[in-house]
Amino acid sequence: MYSRDAISQLKEWAESDHRKPLIVRGARQVGKTSVVKEFGRSFENFIYVNLEDKIYRDIFDNFVNLDYLLVQLYALNGKPIRKGKTLIFFDEIQNSAEAIKQLRYFYEDKPEIYVIAAGSLLETLINVHLSFPVGRVQYMAMHPCSFREFLVATGSEHIRRYIEEHPEHASAFHDTLMSAFRSYMLVGGMPEAVAMFVETKDVLSLDGIYESLLRSYRDDVEKYARNNSQGAIIRFIIDKGWTQVASKITLGKFAGSEYRAREMGEAFRTLERAYLLELVYPNSNTIPPVLPQHTRAPKLIWLDVGLVNYAANIRKDIFVASDVVDVWRGAIAEQVVAQELLTLSDNVNAQRYFWSRPKSDAEVDFEYMFEGKVVPIEVKSGHNAKLLSLHEFMDSCNHDVAVRVWSKPYQVDRVKTKSGKEFSLLNVPFYMVGFLPRILSEFIPAVEMKF
Repeated sequence: MYSRDAISQLKEWAESDHRKPLIVRGARQVGKTSVVKEFGRSFENFIYVNLEDKIYRDIFDNFVNLDYLLVQLYALNGKPIRKGKTLIFFDEIQNSAEAIKQLRYFYEDKPEIYVIAAGSLLETLINVHLSFPVGRVQYMAMHPCSFREFLVATGSEHIRRYIEEHPEHASAFHDTLMSAFRSYMLVGGMPEAVAMFVETKDVLSLDGIYESLLRSYRDDVEKYARNNSQGAIIRFIIDKGWTQVASKITLGKFAGSEYRAREMGEAFRTLERAYLLELVYPNSNTIPPVLPQHTRAPKLIWLDVGLVNYAANIRKDIFVASDVVDVWRGAIAEQVVAQELLTLSDNVNAQRYFWSRPKSDAEVDFEYMFEGKVVPIEVKSGHNAKLLSLHEFMDSCNHDVAVRVWSKPYQVDRVKTKSGKEFSLLNVPFYMVGFLPRILSEFIPAVEMKF
């Protein structure tokens, strides 16, 4: 297994003085189980509890007390009770409401034990059939592999470290990195697909993996759809929605269907809870707060660009394109940038937004919050003077930094709007989007929190 950034995040959780049982959330097959098992190797005692197994569910159904529960868990794992740090991993925890209930008591009565829980269908059941103990647990989101992790998986960890330390000199590797990023756009970040690509270097060899993932998402519908009618709508979205990637959509009659906006909206919200997609809503503010405007049309962003390319059958377009910005009217470029932006946070409530001024054609692809500033991000090639919406945004914001993502090397331009405001335009190649916090820190000072 190649290294995942989530391991570092788990280490931070484990070292915190205010640690609580951790719920790892994310879509099916993004690597939750593999990462926690790898993390468990650093503990003297690691107890894996798969609650799909009836024998474990029965233990919780016949719960006596935590001490006796621990004895049973050690015994079923075939491990002696010994001194040292202990991590218990409750996998597929959605199968046992009693196990979820006991998380609060691990926090209150056994704080010395490290507890992590996860589940492939957990997202769709939270706040519907299951209730986690409020204030007694914390959450961490996991996403498909980022390009940063893709570099590590493909043996280029040294280049990743170099960009992290010297982003201004990344142009020395530009051609190599753009080639690697094009591969990432084709493969995507689903861990099994990345591992297979590393082994075979053949994108077509991944077809079986993508098909299996899509089939599993379709099969899951019966488990979390409210009724047969909603199940049919969810299946329609999973089958037809990939071609709508990065497009502004209307819920009513989505993708040529006859479904009404209300029932389509409920289906989309179910898939959002499953982390399969996100409806990215516009915001018209250039200063905080950034608030989604749910009465306006959202953009549809899926969980993974590799799945989009396979399901929409557009991989050949990426192979032959001279500039990835041009593929599919720029939709794939927006999808992959959105995907990279989401990997910059493990907050389960992290959302993406685009800027759009009401009753105007002015629109910027994404907004990114950094040190209390709303930074506009445009995914576009071309001359600076043509970035009219970006200029309009900068005229009304309270800082002087904007980002344009493109396929050329990194460069910084000093630009002036028609009204005379000067700002720094950071022209960031696709492969550097995942390093934006490091890059922006050179231009936007950190905010000191003094009380």
